[in-house]
Amino acid sequence: MLTRLLLTALLLPALALGQSKKSAKTPAPDKDKQIIITDLDNRFAEYAGISKQIWDFAELGYQEEKSSLLLQEQLRKEGFTVTAGVAGIPTAFVATYGAGKPVIGILGEYDALPGLATEANPVFTPIAGQKGGHGCGHNLFGTASVAAAVEVKDWLKRSGHSGTIKIYGCPAEEGGAGKVYMVREGLFNGVDAVLHWHPGSQNAADAGTSLANKNGKFRFRGIAAHAAASPERGRSALDGVEAMNYMVNMMREHVPSDTRIHYIITKGGDAPNVVPAFAEVYYYARHKDRDILKGIWERIESAAKGAAEGTGTKVDWEVLGGVYDLLPNATLAEVMHQNLSTVGGIIYTPDETTFAEKISATFPADQRVPVANAAGVKNFRDASESATSGGSTDVGDVSWAVPTVGLQTATWVPGSSAHSWQSTAASGMSIGQKGMIVAAKTLALTALDLFNSPALIQKATAEWQQKRGGNFQYEALLGNRKPALDYRK
Repeated sequence: MLTRLLLTALLLPALALGQSKKSAKTPAPDKDKQIIITDLDNRFAEYAGISKQIWDFAELGYQEEKSSLLLQEQLRKEGFTVTAGVAGIPTAFVATYGAGKPVIGILGEYDALPGLATEANPVFTPIAGQKGGHGCGHNLFGTASVAAAVEVKDWLKRSGHSGTIKIYGCPAEEGGAGKVYMVREGLFNGVDAVLHWHPGSQNAADAGTSLANKNGKFRFRGIAAHAAASPERGRSALDGVEAMNYMVNMMREHVPSDTRIHYIITKGGDAPNVVPAFAEVYYYARHKDRDILKGIWERIESAAKGAAEGTGTKVDWEVLGGVYDLLPNATLAEVMHQNLSTVGGIIYTPDETTFAEKISATFPADQRVPVANAAGVKNFRDASESATSGGSTDVGDVSWAVPTVGLQTATWVPGSSAHSWQSTAASGMSIGQKGMIVAAKTLALTALDLFNSPALIQKATAEWQQKRGGNFQYEALLGNRKPALDYRK
Protein backbone atom coordinates (compact mmCIF):
# COMPACT_ATOMS: atom_id res chain seq x y z
CA MET A 1 0.00 0.00 0.00
CA LEU A 2 2.76 2.46 0.96
CA THR A 3 4.56 1.71 -2.31
CA ARG A 4 1.43 2.55 -4.34
CA LEU A 5 0.86 5.79 -2.46
CA LEU A 6 4.49 6.85 -2.97
CA LEU A 7 4.25 5.99 -6.68
CA THR A 8 1.10 8.09 -7.01
CA ALA A 9 2.76 11.00 -5.22
CA LEU A 10 5.69 10.83 -7.63
CA LEU A 11 3.52 10.53 -10.72
CA LEU A 12 1.07 13.35 -10.04
CA PRO A 13 3.63 16.18 -10.50
CA ALA A 14 4.68 14.61 -13.79
CA LEU A 15 1.05 14.44 -14.87
CA ALA A 16 0.63 18.10 -14.02
CA LEU A 17 3.63 18.92 -16.21
CA GLY A 18 1.95 16.97 -19.02
CA GLN A 19 -1.04 19.27 -18.96
CA SER A 20 -1.32 22.21 -21.30
CA LYS A 21 -0.13 25.67 -20.38
CA LYS A 22 -3.77 26.72 -20.40
CA SER A 23 -4.50 24.13 -17.73
CA ALA A 24 -1.71 25.44 -15.50
CA LYS A 25 -3.13 28.98 -15.71
CA THR A 26 -6.78 28.05 -15.34
CA PRO A 27 -8.41 30.50 -12.94
CA ALA A 28 -10.48 29.35 -10.00
CA PRO A 29 -14.15 28.86 -10.93
CA ASP A 30 -16.47 31.81 -10.35
CA LYS A 31 -19.29 31.66 -7.83
CA ASP A 32 -21.87 30.17 -10.19
CA LYS A 33 -19.49 27.49 -11.41
CA GLN A 34 -18.39 26.65 -7.88
CA ILE A 35 -22.02 26.15 -6.85
CA ILE A 36 -22.41 23.62 -9.70
CA ILE A 37 -19.21 21.77 -8.81
CA THR A 38 -20.18 21.55 -5.15
CA ASP A 39 -23.75 20.47 -5.89
CA LEU A 40 -22.62 17.66 -8.19
CA ASP A 41 -20.18 16.47 -5.53
CA ASN A 42 -23.03 16.45 -3.02
CA ARG A 43 -25.27 14.49 -5.39
CA PHE A 44 -22.63 11.91 -6.32
CA ALA A 45 -24.38 9.00 -4.59
CA GLU A 46 -27.71 9.84 -6.27
CA TYR A 47 -26.30 9.90 -9.79
CA ALA A 48 -24.04 6.92 -9.12
CA GLY A 49 -27.17 4.97 -8.19
CA ILE A 50 -28.95 5.95 -11.42
CA SER A 51 -25.95 4.95 -13.54
CA LYS A 52 -25.72 1.61 -11.73
CA GLN A 53 -29.39 0.87 -12.40
CA ILE A 54 -28.85 1.47 -16.12
CA TRP A 55 -25.68 -0.67 -15.95
CA ASP A 56 -27.78 -3.46 -14.42
CA PHE A 57 -30.51 -3.06 -17.07
CA ALA A 58 -27.89 -3.43 -19.87
CA GLU A 59 -30.52 -2.90 -22.57
CA LEU A 60 -29.49 -3.16 -26.22
CA GLY A 61 -30.13 -0.55 -28.90
CA TYR A 62 -33.80 0.47 -29.34
CA GLN A 63 -34.70 -1.82 -26.43
CA GLU A 64 -33.70 0.65 -23.67
CA GLU A 65 -37.20 0.97 -22.24
CA LYS A 66 -36.31 0.97 -18.53
CA SER A 67 -33.15 3.03 -19.01
CA SER A 68 -34.91 5.73 -21.01
CA LEU A 69 -37.86 5.86 -18.63
CA LEU A 70 -35.58 6.20 -15.60
CA LEU A 71 -33.84 9.25 -17.09
CA GLN A 72 -37.15 10.75 -18.22
CA GLU A 73 -38.57 10.39 -14.70
CA GLN A 74 -35.53 12.12 -13.24
CA LEU A 75 -35.94 15.04 -15.62
CA ARG A 76 -39.69 15.37 -15.00
CA LYS A 77 -39.01 15.42 -11.27
CA GLU A 78 -36.61 18.31 -11.87
CA GLY A 79 -39.17 20.37 -13.76
CA PHE A 80 -38.33 19.56 -17.37
CA THR A 81 -41.01 19.11 -20.00
CA VAL A 82 -40.37 15.71 -21.59
CA THR A 83 -41.52 14.61 -25.03
CA ALA A 84 -41.06 10.87 -25.45
CA GLY A 85 -41.09 8.65 -28.53
CA VAL A 86 -39.64 11.28 -30.85
CA ALA A 87 -38.45 10.59 -34.42
CA GLY A 88 -40.44 7.35 -34.53
CA ILE A 89 -38.28 5.79 -31.79
CA PRO A 90 -40.09 4.65 -28.63
CA THR A 91 -37.00 5.06 -26.40
CA ALA A 92 -35.93 8.49 -27.71
CA PHE A 93 -36.93 11.70 -25.95
CA VAL A 94 -36.32 15.44 -25.73
CA ALA A 95 -36.56 17.24 -22.38
CA THR A 96 -36.74 21.04 -22.24
CA TYR A 97 -36.46 23.73 -19.59
CA GLY A 98 -36.52 27.50 -19.98
CA ALA A 99 -37.47 29.82 -22.81
CA GLY A 100 -35.85 31.96 -25.45
CA LYS A 101 -32.30 32.18 -26.71
CA PRO A 102 -29.72 30.82 -26.55
CA VAL A 103 -30.79 27.20 -26.91
CA ILE A 104 -28.13 24.75 -25.72
CA GLY A 105 -28.51 21.01 -26.21
CA ILE A 106 -26.86 18.14 -24.34
CA LEU A 107 -26.79 14.60 -25.75
CA GLY A 108 -27.31 11.49 -23.63
CA GLU A 109 -26.94 7.79 -24.51
CA TYR A 110 -27.91 4.64 -22.63
CA ASP A 111 -27.65 1.57 -24.91
CA ALA A 112 -25.52 -1.45 -24.05
CA LEU A 113 -23.54 -3.77 -26.33
CA PRO A 114 -24.28 -7.43 -27.12
CA GLY A 115 -22.19 -9.71 -24.91
CA LEU A 116 -19.64 -8.23 -22.48
CA ALA A 117 -21.85 -8.98 -19.48
CA THR A 118 -19.56 -9.18 -16.46
CA GLU A 119 -19.77 -8.26 -12.82
CA ALA A 120 -18.03 -5.06 -11.69
CA ASN A 121 -14.95 -7.03 -10.67
CA PRO A 122 -11.29 -6.70 -11.70
CA VAL A 123 -11.42 -10.24 -13.10
CA PHE A 124 -13.76 -11.38 -15.86
CA THR A 125 -16.91 -12.65 -14.11
CA PRO A 126 -19.65 -13.43 -16.69
CA ILE A 127 -23.29 -12.84 -15.79
CA ALA A 128 -25.24 -15.91 -16.84
CA GLY A 129 -28.22 -15.26 -19.06
CA GLN A 130 -27.54 -11.54 -19.58
CA LYS A 131 -27.50 -10.50 -23.25
CA GLY A 132 -25.64 -7.22 -23.01
CA GLY A 133 -23.08 -5.23 -21.08
CA HIS A 134 -22.12 -1.57 -20.87
CA GLY A 135 -18.72 -2.00 -22.51
CA CYS A 136 -18.84 1.57 -23.81
CA GLY A 137 -20.11 3.16 -20.61
CA HIS A 138 -23.36 4.58 -21.93
CA ASN A 139 -24.93 4.00 -18.51
CA LEU A 140 -22.59 6.78 -17.36
CA PHE A 141 -23.11 8.88 -20.49
CA GLY A 142 -26.86 9.40 -20.16
CA THR A 143 -26.68 9.93 -16.40
CA ALA A 144 -23.94 12.58 -16.55
CA SER A 145 -25.77 14.45 -19.31
CA VAL A 146 -28.96 14.54 -17.24
CA ALA A 147 -26.99 15.68 -14.18
CA ALA A 148 -25.42 18.51 -16.18
CA ALA A 149 -28.77 19.61 -17.62
CA VAL A 150 -30.28 19.70 -14.12
CA GLU A 151 -27.46 21.95 -12.91
CA VAL A 152 -27.97 24.31 -15.84
CA LYS A 153 -31.71 24.34 -15.11
CA ASP A 154 -31.04 25.26 -11.49
CA TRP A 155 -28.71 28.07 -12.59
CA LEU A 156 -31.29 29.44 -15.03
CA LYS A 157 -33.84 29.42 -12.23
CA ARG A 158 -31.49 31.09 -9.71
CA SER A 159 -30.14 33.72 -12.07
CA GLY A 160 -33.27 34.58 -14.05
CA HIS A 161 -31.12 34.35 -17.18
CA SER A 162 -33.00 33.85 -20.42
CA GLY A 163 -32.36 30.74 -22.45
CA THR A 164 -33.34 27.14 -23.00
CA ILE A 165 -31.61 23.91 -22.05
CA LYS A 166 -32.51 20.73 -23.93
CA ILE A 167 -31.44 17.19 -23.12
CA TYR A 168 -31.69 14.68 -25.96
CA GLY A 169 -32.28 11.06 -24.99
CA CYS A 170 -30.47 9.23 -27.80
CA PRO A 171 -30.94 5.45 -28.20
CA ALA A 172 -28.97 2.92 -30.21
CA GLU A 173 -25.70 4.75 -30.78
CA GLU A 174 -23.99 1.37 -31.14
CA GLY A 175 -24.79 0.71 -34.79
CA GLY A 176 -28.42 1.84 -34.74
CA ALA A 177 -27.74 5.50 -35.65
CA GLY A 178 -30.50 6.82 -33.39
CA LYS A 179 -29.38 10.45 -33.63
CA VAL A 180 -29.51 10.34 -37.43
CA TYR A 181 -33.29 9.98 -37.30
CA MET A 182 -33.46 12.81 -34.76
CA VAL A 183 -31.43 15.05 -37.07
CA ARG A 184 -33.53 14.00 -40.05
CA GLU A 185 -36.68 14.86 -38.05
CA GLY A 186 -35.40 18.42 -37.49
CA LEU A 187 -35.15 18.09 -33.70
CA PHE A 188 -31.97 20.18 -33.63
CA ASN A 189 -33.41 23.07 -35.64
CA GLY A 190 -33.01 26.34 -33.75
CA VAL A 191 -30.39 24.96 -31.36
CA ASP A 192 -27.31 27.20 -30.99
CA ALA A 193 -24.81 24.60 -29.77
CA VAL A 194 -24.76 20.96 -28.68
CA LEU A 195 -22.55 19.43 -25.98
CA HIS A 196 -21.76 15.75 -25.49
CA TRP A 197 -19.16 13.52 -23.87
CA HIS A 198 -18.03 9.91 -23.94
CA PRO A 199 -16.54 7.52 -21.40
CA GLY A 200 -12.88 6.70 -21.97
CA SER A 201 -9.54 5.95 -20.35
CA GLN A 202 -8.25 9.54 -20.26
CA ASN A 203 -9.48 13.08 -19.72
CA ALA A 204 -9.38 15.13 -22.91
CA ALA A 205 -11.29 17.77 -24.84
CA ASP A 206 -10.00 18.72 -28.26
CA ALA A 207 -11.11 19.30 -31.83
CA GLY A 208 -10.92 15.72 -33.05
CA THR A 209 -13.00 13.97 -35.68
CA SER A 210 -14.17 10.42 -36.41
CA LEU A 211 -14.87 8.00 -39.26
CA ALA A 212 -18.04 8.02 -41.31
CA ASN A 213 -19.75 4.62 -41.21
CA LYS A 214 -22.26 2.70 -43.29
CA ASN A 215 -23.53 -0.72 -42.27
CA GLY A 216 -26.12 -3.28 -43.20
CA LYS A 217 -27.12 -6.92 -43.46
CA PHE A 218 -26.84 -8.98 -46.67
CA ARG A 219 -29.31 -11.88 -46.84
CA PHE A 220 -28.73 -14.76 -49.24
CA ARG A 221 -31.45 -17.24 -50.16
CA GLY A 222 -30.78 -20.60 -51.79
CA ILE A 223 -32.40 -24.03 -52.02
CA ALA A 224 -32.29 -26.57 -49.21
CA ALA A 225 -31.33 -30.17 -49.96
CA HIS A 226 -29.71 -33.18 -48.30
CA ALA A 227 -26.03 -32.35 -48.31
CA ALA A 228 -25.00 -36.00 -48.89
CA ALA A 229 -27.89 -37.68 -50.68
CA SER A 230 -28.76 -34.95 -53.18
CA PRO A 231 -26.32 -32.03 -52.96
CA GLU A 232 -26.81 -31.28 -56.68
CA ARG A 233 -30.35 -30.17 -55.90
CA GLY A 234 -29.22 -27.58 -53.38
CA ARG A 235 -27.97 -24.03 -53.76
CA SER A 236 -26.15 -22.96 -50.61
CA ALA A 237 -26.96 -19.52 -49.22
CA LEU A 238 -23.85 -19.93 -47.07
CA ASP A 239 -21.79 -20.31 -50.24
CA GLY A 240 -23.15 -16.94 -51.28
CA VAL A 241 -22.06 -15.35 -48.01
CA GLU A 242 -18.61 -16.93 -48.16
CA ALA A 243 -18.12 -15.93 -51.80
CA MET A 244 -19.09 -12.35 -50.95
CA ASN A 245 -16.70 -12.28 -48.00
CA TYR A 246 -13.88 -13.64 -50.16
CA MET A 247 -14.39 -10.93 -52.78
CA VAL A 248 -14.61 -8.15 -50.19
CA ASN A 249 -11.44 -9.39 -48.52
CA MET A 250 -9.64 -9.26 -51.88
CA MET A 251 -11.00 -5.75 -52.33
CA ARG A 252 -9.11 -4.57 -49.23
CA GLU A 253 -5.94 -4.36 -51.33
CA HIS A 254 -7.61 -1.88 -53.66
CA VAL A 255 -9.27 0.62 -51.34
CA PRO A 256 -7.62 3.52 -49.46
CA SER A 257 -5.41 2.15 -46.70
CA ASP A 258 -7.31 3.99 -43.98
CA THR A 259 -10.56 2.20 -44.86
CA ARG A 260 -12.06 -0.11 -42.23
CA ILE A 261 -14.29 -3.05 -43.27
CA HIS A 262 -15.50 -5.68 -40.81
CA TYR A 263 -18.27 -8.26 -40.73
CA ILE A 264 -19.83 -11.16 -38.85
CA ILE A 265 -21.86 -14.08 -40.21
CA THR A 266 -25.09 -13.81 -38.25
CA LYS A 267 -26.73 -16.88 -39.79
CA GLY A 268 -24.93 -19.70 -41.56
CA GLY A 269 -27.34 -22.61 -41.52
CA ASP A 270 -28.70 -25.05 -38.97
CA ALA A 271 -27.07 -28.42 -39.65
CA PRO A 272 -24.05 -29.55 -41.72
CA ASN A 273 -26.11 -32.13 -43.58
CA VAL A 274 -28.68 -29.59 -44.77
CA VAL A 275 -27.71 -27.23 -47.58
CA PRO A 276 -28.53 -23.81 -46.05
CA ALA A 277 -31.48 -22.13 -47.71
CA PHE A 278 -30.78 -18.90 -45.82
CA ALA A 279 -27.62 -17.14 -44.65
CA GLU A 280 -26.87 -13.61 -43.50
CA VAL A 281 -23.77 -11.47 -43.04
CA TYR A 282 -23.59 -8.11 -41.23
CA TYR A 283 -21.12 -5.56 -42.66
CA TYR A 284 -19.61 -2.30 -41.43
CA ALA A 285 -17.53 -0.01 -43.65
CA ARG A 286 -15.78 3.14 -42.43
CA HIS A 287 -13.74 6.00 -43.87
CA LYS A 288 -13.00 9.57 -42.81
CA ASP A 289 -14.39 10.87 -46.13
CA ARG A 290 -18.04 9.93 -46.49
CA ASP A 291 -17.97 10.37 -50.29
CA ILE A 292 -15.20 7.77 -50.53
CA LEU A 293 -17.21 5.61 -48.12
CA LYS A 294 -20.21 5.72 -50.46
CA GLY A 295 -18.09 4.33 -53.29
CA ILE A 296 -16.67 1.58 -51.07
CA TRP A 297 -20.17 0.56 -50.01
CA GLU A 298 -21.28 0.37 -53.64
CA ARG A 299 -18.41 -2.05 -54.31
CA ILE A 300 -19.48 -4.18 -51.35
CA GLU A 301 -22.98 -4.31 -52.82
CA SER A 302 -21.49 -5.34 -56.18
CA ALA A 303 -19.60 -8.14 -54.46
CA ALA A 304 -22.89 -9.37 -53.00
CA LYS A 305 -24.54 -9.39 -56.42
CA GLY A 306 -21.62 -11.25 -57.96
CA ALA A 307 -21.58 -13.80 -55.15
CA ALA A 308 -25.26 -14.53 -55.66
CA GLU A 309 -24.82 -14.88 -59.40
CA GLY A 310 -21.90 -17.23 -59.03
CA THR A 311 -23.53 -19.49 -56.43
CA GLY A 312 -27.00 -19.67 -57.97
CA THR A 313 -28.56 -17.88 -55.02
CA LYS A 314 -30.49 -14.65 -54.53
CA VAL A 315 -29.43 -11.73 -52.35
CA ASP A 316 -31.03 -8.63 -50.92
CA TRP A 317 -29.68 -6.22 -48.35
CA GLU A 318 -30.86 -3.72 -45.81
CA VAL A 319 -28.86 -0.63 -44.84
CA LEU A 320 -29.27 -0.50 -41.06
CA GLY A 321 -27.14 2.49 -40.21
CA GLY A 322 -24.99 5.24 -41.59
CA VAL A 323 -23.31 8.13 -39.80
CA TYR A 324 -21.27 11.17 -40.78
CA ASP A 325 -17.77 12.00 -39.65
CA LEU A 326 -17.56 14.50 -36.77
CA LEU A 327 -17.22 18.15 -37.82
CA PRO A 328 -14.79 19.60 -35.24
CA ASN A 329 -15.28 23.04 -33.73
CA ALA A 330 -12.08 24.44 -32.23
CA THR A 331 -13.85 27.47 -30.75
CA LEU A 332 -16.08 25.31 -28.59
CA ALA A 333 -13.36 22.73 -27.94
CA GLU A 334 -11.05 25.32 -26.38
CA VAL A 335 -13.81 26.37 -23.98
CA MET A 336 -14.58 22.74 -23.14
CA HIS A 337 -10.89 22.06 -22.51
CA GLN A 338 -10.60 25.06 -20.21
CA ASN A 339 -13.52 23.86 -18.11
CA LEU A 340 -12.23 20.29 -18.00
CA SER A 341 -8.91 21.64 -16.75
CA THR A 342 -10.76 23.59 -14.06
CA VAL A 343 -12.58 20.45 -12.94
CA GLY A 344 -9.50 18.19 -13.15
CA GLY A 345 -9.17 14.44 -13.41
CA ILE A 346 -9.92 11.49 -11.15
CA ILE A 347 -8.03 10.64 -7.97
CA TYR A 348 -8.35 7.01 -6.94
CA THR A 349 -8.82 5.84 -3.36
CA PRO A 350 -6.49 3.04 -2.21
CA ASP A 351 -9.22 0.46 -2.94
CA GLU A 352 -9.79 1.91 -6.42
CA THR A 353 -6.04 1.87 -7.05
CA THR A 354 -5.97 -1.83 -6.17
CA PHE A 355 -8.91 -2.49 -8.53
CA ALA A 356 -7.24 -0.47 -11.31
CA GLU A 357 -3.90 -2.24 -10.94
CA LYS A 358 -5.60 -5.64 -11.18
CA ILE A 359 -7.40 -4.51 -14.34
CA SER A 360 -4.19 -3.08 -15.79
CA ALA A 361 -2.42 -6.39 -15.20
CA THR A 362 -4.84 -8.02 -17.69
CA PHE A 363 -3.55 -5.81 -20.56
CA PRO A 364 -0.62 -6.78 -22.78
CA ALA A 365 2.59 -5.44 -21.25
CA ASP A 366 3.12 -2.85 -23.99
CA GLN A 367 -0.39 -1.40 -23.44
CA ARG A 368 -0.11 -0.77 -19.70
CA VAL A 369 0.13 2.80 -18.51
CA PRO A 370 0.29 4.19 -14.96
CA VAL A 371 -3.16 4.06 -13.39
CA ALA A 372 -2.48 7.48 -11.83
CA ASN A 373 -2.81 8.94 -15.36
CA ALA A 374 -6.53 9.19 -14.59
CA ALA A 375 -5.68 12.30 -12.56
CA GLY A 376 -4.32 14.23 -15.54
CA VAL A 377 -5.89 16.24 -18.35
CA LYS A 378 -4.44 15.84 -21.83
CA ASN A 379 -3.05 18.83 -23.69
CA PHE A 380 -5.42 20.64 -25.99
CA ARG A 381 -5.09 19.79 -29.68
CA ASP A 382 -6.78 21.71 -32.45
CA ALA A 383 -8.19 20.13 -35.61
CA SER A 384 -4.80 20.18 -37.36
CA GLU A 385 -3.15 18.24 -34.53
CA SER A 386 -5.95 15.83 -33.63
CA ALA A 387 -5.88 12.36 -35.09
CA THR A 388 -9.03 10.89 -36.58
CA SER A 389 -10.65 8.45 -34.19
CA GLY A 390 -10.81 4.86 -35.38
CA GLY A 391 -14.44 4.71 -34.35
CA SER A 392 -17.68 6.19 -35.60
CA THR A 393 -20.58 7.91 -33.89
CA ASP A 394 -23.98 9.27 -34.83
CA VAL A 395 -22.94 12.48 -33.08
CA GLY A 396 -21.30 13.12 -36.45
CA ASP A 397 -24.66 13.87 -38.07
CA VAL A 398 -25.55 16.23 -35.20
CA SER A 399 -22.28 18.12 -35.71
CA TRP A 400 -23.24 18.91 -39.31
CA ALA A 401 -26.66 20.18 -38.15
CA VAL A 402 -25.48 22.45 -35.30
CA PRO A 403 -22.08 23.47 -33.80
CA THR A 404 -21.11 20.56 -31.54
CA VAL A 405 -18.35 19.81 -29.05
CA GLY A 406 -17.47 16.87 -26.81
CA LEU A 407 -15.00 15.49 -24.32
CA GLN A 408 -14.00 12.20 -22.79
CA THR A 409 -13.20 11.41 -19.19
CA ALA A 410 -11.32 8.57 -17.50
CA THR A 411 -14.25 6.40 -16.52
CA TRP A 412 -12.15 3.31 -17.29
CA VAL A 413 -8.74 2.28 -16.03
CA PRO A 414 -6.06 4.04 -18.13
CA GLY A 415 -5.08 1.80 -21.02
CA SER A 416 -8.51 0.15 -21.26
CA SER A 417 -10.08 -0.50 -24.62
CA ALA A 418 -13.69 0.39 -25.31
CA HIS A 419 -16.01 -2.58 -25.94
CA SER A 420 -14.11 -4.79 -23.49
CA TRP A 421 -15.00 -6.57 -20.26
CA GLN A 422 -12.51 -4.29 -18.49
CA SER A 423 -14.43 -1.17 -19.53
CA THR A 424 -17.72 -2.86 -18.61
CA ALA A 425 -16.45 -3.61 -15.11
CA ALA A 426 -15.19 -0.08 -14.44
CA SER A 427 -18.42 1.42 -15.81
CA GLY A 428 -20.34 -0.36 -13.05
CA MET A 429 -18.37 0.91 -10.05
CA SER A 430 -16.91 4.02 -8.45
CA ILE A 431 -14.05 4.56 -10.95
CA GLY A 432 -16.56 5.00 -13.76
CA GLN A 433 -18.91 7.01 -11.57
CA LYS A 434 -16.16 9.47 -10.63
CA GLY A 435 -15.35 10.04 -14.29
CA MET A 436 -19.07 10.50 -14.93
CA ILE A 437 -19.22 13.40 -12.43
CA VAL A 438 -16.16 15.02 -14.03
CA ALA A 439 -18.06 14.94 -17.33
CA ALA A 440 -21.23 16.36 -15.76
CA LYS A 441 -19.31 19.25 -14.23
CA THR A 442 -17.50 20.04 -17.47
CA LEU A 443 -20.68 19.96 -19.55
CA ALA A 444 -22.52 22.24 -17.12
CA LEU A 445 -19.67 24.76 -16.86
CA THR A 446 -19.33 24.90 -20.63
CA ALA A 447 -23.07 25.47 -21.00
CA LEU A 448 -22.81 28.41 -18.59
CA ASP A 449 -20.08 29.97 -20.71
CA LEU A 450 -22.33 29.71 -23.76
CA PHE A 451 -25.34 31.21 -21.98
CA ASN A 452 -23.21 34.08 -20.75
CA SER A 453 -21.40 34.86 -24.01
CA PRO A 454 -23.37 35.53 -27.19
CA ALA A 455 -20.05 36.41 -28.86
CA LEU A 456 -18.75 32.91 -28.17
CA ILE A 457 -21.79 31.35 -29.85
CA GLN A 458 -21.38 33.70 -32.82
CA LYS A 459 -17.72 32.75 -33.19
CA ALA A 460 -18.46 29.02 -32.97
CA THR A 461 -21.28 29.37 -35.51
CA ALA A 462 -19.04 31.28 -37.93
CA GLU A 463 -16.39 28.53 -37.72
CA TRP A 464 -19.03 25.84 -38.21
CA GLN A 465 -20.49 27.57 -41.26
CA GLN A 466 -17.06 28.05 -42.81
CA LYS A 467 -16.08 24.38 -42.33
CA ARG A 468 -19.45 23.03 -43.44
CA GLY A 469 -19.46 25.10 -46.62
CA GLY A 470 -22.15 27.32 -48.06
CA ASN A 471 -23.57 24.66 -50.39
CA PHE A 472 -23.93 21.88 -47.83
CA GLN A 473 -27.18 19.93 -47.98
CA TYR A 474 -27.79 17.23 -45.39
CA GLU A 475 -28.59 13.78 -46.75
CA ALA A 476 -28.53 10.87 -44.33
CA LEU A 477 -26.23 8.00 -45.32
CA LEU A 478 -28.98 5.57 -44.35
CA GLY A 479 -31.42 7.20 -46.75
CA ASN A 480 -35.11 7.53 -45.99
CA ARG A 481 -35.56 4.26 -44.16
CA LYS A 482 -37.46 4.14 -40.86
CA PRO A 483 -35.55 3.44 -37.63
CA ALA A 484 -34.26 -0.15 -37.59
CA LEU A 485 -35.92 -0.90 -34.27
CA ASP A 486 -35.23 -4.64 -34.54
CA TYR A 487 -31.56 -4.51 -35.53
CA ARG A 488 -30.46 -6.09 -32.23
CA LYS A 489 -33.15 -8.79 -32.21
